[in-house]
Amino acid sequence: MNFNFDEVIQRRGTSSIKWDCMEQFLTVSGHDLIPMWVSDYDFRAPPTVLHALQERVEHGIFGYSERNQEYYDAFINWYQNKHKIAIERQSIATIQGVLPGIALILQTITDVDDGVVLQTPGYGAFANIVNLNQRQVIGNRLVQTKKGYQMDFDHLESCLHAGAKAVILCNPHNPLGRIWQLEELERVALLCERFNAWLISDEIWGDLCLPGQQYISALSLDERFHQRLIVATSSSKTFGLSSLRISNFVIANSQIREQFTRQMSALGLDVYNALAMHAATTAYQTGEPWLAELMEYLQANIDYLQQHLATYLPHIHFHPPQAGYLVWLDCRALNLSDEQLQQRFIDCGIVPSMGNTFIEGGSGFVRLNLGCPKATLDVACQRLTHALSIK
Repeated sequence: MNFNFDEVIQRRGTSSIKWDCMEQFLTVSGHDLIPMWVSDYDFRAPPTVLHALQERVEHGIFGYSERNQEYYDAFINWYQNKHKIAIERQSIATIQGVLPGIALILQTITDVDDGVVLQTPGYGAFANIVNLNQRQVIGNRLVQTKKGYQMDFDHLESCLHAGAKAVILCNPHNPLGRIWQLEELERVALLCERFNAWLISDEIWGDLCLPGQQYISALSLDERFHQRLIVATSSSKTFGLSSLRISNFVIANSQIREQFTRQMSALGLDVYNALAMHAATTAYQTGEPWLAELMEYLQANIDYLQQHLATYLPHIHFHPPQAGYLVWLDCRALNLSDEQLQQRFIDCGIVPSMGNTFIEGGSGFVRLNLGCPKATLDVACQRLTHALSIK
């Protein structure tokens, strides 16, 4: 390996939400807790990105900055070279993060009290944004099968028939790590077309396909669907740059794109972070070797946990993710309430994301973040054996 993902780096005391804010957000505390909740890495960003940032900091001036052609070219070339997707420069709108972008898009394409469909169990922040913007969350419950979770297209159709104005997909899906296939994306797009609804595809996990898997962007859909399609992307999840806030929204519909950028200006959001732009540009230009090794490392972590569970906790299982570094543990065999399940984890020194916070359909499950060095995971697995044994 050319990159050291085994290094254990002290993150406490760095204002890390994951490591320093467990008491603030979860009301749990303890110096020995292993936080496996917030979905960010415990790895350094790519060395080329760190070097570029150091050079930019040494320059010493941080006046108002703007996205230049190099920024756009880096993003466009990344998608062309890595995903074989051509993105036109004029279709790109930039905003400080995927979630604020989705909030602004909802304000642009829907009205107060309109229904917005979310696949559940799903990322709870989507529901928060929908609710806080006075839209209505409509859950489309995913169906668990022996082969993994599947989308319920019949129920989705009924949601759109009843008047829902937009569908938000997480592609690949958080918390399941499920990559939606082209035929599934086409079925969603056809339903949106039929009922005059919008498709919003959050593809922030798209670069994190595990070995042997292939991410399929909604941008792969036939161009007939693009006028009612918004795709959100960012380098932040891929390269560990979450607090350097910048994301790209690909919006082919020029009228909606202009409304979106006008609303950003109205809110004073048309100023961009110089370090964020520089980091994203460098990551897209130089980060592929680092990412390739990282995905092999993450796959090894997933395999390690799966083997540990099979050996010591066969009543606990998960469908192997196709993308990302999150696992969705099915703990229902323990017959515990969600409060009791959480306490089991906390008592053994692990802080998970509880499944019942993922809108609906997550009771009895937990989400664990495996984006950590092997030594950390090894300790966590030992603790899991104590936390999840049948007593």
